[in-house]
Amino acid sequence: MSLTPTQIADLRKSYEKAELGEDASQADPLLQFDQWLTEAIAAQVPEPNAMTLATVASDLRPSTRIVLIKGYDQRGIVWYTNYDSRKGQELAGNPYAALQFHWVELERTVRIEGRVEQTTAAESDAYFASRPLDSRIGAWASPQSQVIPGRGVLVANAAKYAAQFMLSPPRPPHWGGYRLVPDSWQFWQGRKSRLHDRLRYTRAADGWVRERLAP
Repeated sequence: MSLTPTQIADLRKSYEKAELGEDASQADPLLQFDQWLTEAIAAQVPEPNAMTLATVASDLRPSTRIVLIKGYDQRGIVWYTNYDSRKGQELAGNPYAALQFHWVELERTVRIEGRVEQTTAAESDAYFASRPLDSRIGAWASPQSQVIPGRGVLVANAAKYAAQFMLSPPRPPHWGGYRLVPDSWQFWQGRKSRLHDRLRYTRAADGWVRERLAP
């Protein structure tokens, strides 16, 4: 091992860039998220649209992976993927999931939990049509999450579907969007001495309840 346990344990950082108070935060978590995502983009943090997606299988084993947010509004958070993938199979069995954004440079984290539903076919069609041609061919070429003997399978599949569809590949029936409908949001802002700011929003009958959690 190149690093000793002591060296790893001694990795520390003091968070001092910003604060998140109740008075300065938005009453609607979607507006707070929009503000923070806009600031992350403006700050040119690497891939500000990247988020961790956590799902749970039927045997209760959790799994995570990075996906890219492709839209958000009052209905929820949207991303696109292969419905036959591991995450697709797990969401089919358990439609509840969690998302997390981590903008290291801004010392911020956003956590979102809720129920997941598929987007409409029209939404999936529209987004698929907007993708680069190589990405549309790739959606056909990759049997996502399945075991394959080598990369040659992907290359051969891509060549096959490129020849078949030319410049107009349709959306595969196994590919489309998901929307997480939030029932809980958490906004975490790093603070000095590990006394971080942590605000939670939970859905209520008449809107959102905002509470401070101990870090």
